[in-house]
Amino acid sequence: MDTKEEICVEQPPGFESETLPYYVFKLNKSLYGLKEAPRAWYEKLSSFLLKNGFEREKVGITLFRKNYDSQLLLVQVYMDDIIFGATHKMLCEIFSKLM
Repeated sequence: MDTKEEICVEQPPGFESETLPYYVFKLNKSLYGLKEAPRAWYEKLSSFLLKNGFEREKVGITLFRKNYDSQLLLVQVYMDDIIFGATHKMLCEIFSKLM
């Protein structure tokens, strides 16, 4: 996942350079476990949902809604999980395929 911040890490154990042992790496993408990773993941996911017709709920920035005529699909982002439910089973299947 692309990051907006500059992130540098030390060489991991077992992968140290013999010629440049004190060099650090600048990451181009976030890694799972970094403190910046959840924010980058959420930004990418929320952009994807908004581009696909979801609206962010005013109740909380991690809750998204999409109306299908009289039916409703809700998506809740919690940490690194996505919880979703709908008023009709077909909408859950549509969302599963979209993801």
